[in-house]
Amino acid sequence: MEWNKFSMSNLRLINETTATSSASVSATDIFSADFDIYKIVINDIDQISSGGFINQTRFINSSGSIVTSANYDNALLQIKAYGGFGELIATNQTKMDLMTVITGGAEVGQGTVIYVFNPFNSSSYTFLISQGGAKRSANTLITKSISVLKQTSSITGFQLLPNTSDVDNASIRTYGLRVDS
Repeated sequence: MEWNKFSMSNLRLINETTATSSASVSATDIFSADFDIYKIVINDIDQISSGGFINQTRFINSSGSIVTSANYDNALLQIKAYGGFGELIATNQTKMDLMTVITGGAEVGQGTVIYVFNPFNSSSYTFLISQGGAKRSANTLITKSISVLKQTSSITGFQLLPNTSDVDNASIRTYGLRVDS
């Protein structure tokens, strides 16, 4: 497959979601039969508590229900400029570890890019890969993750779920990736 087939002109904006002061953020009815690959860009992430922690995500099925069954597997790598690398590997979970964030101040700059594969296809597992970065003062952190929902159901959305505090601010854009043949 040629990489030039993935140009910016092949991205179609499907949804924009903005979150302020919420315990979770859901983007519903965004995955469809129109695309097999989706790109999710999360910018301006800030959370209320201090320190850093893992954000998690769950998928939302075509019935509008959040998938909470223990069918998620994922691996997450933290690449820290201020300490040793971290690794999280989990199977049969009720949610996926998505990104590590640095919290606690307006000077925090961070974002994540996520790709979701085959979410709407009810005869295939749904896969996710992500890469994000965060910077505050001297602390710089890169997070990479890969996840799978080991369930064959039609997925139409996702929920961002902080594990220790509310989302103070986040901007989420979802694109469909058209692949020309």
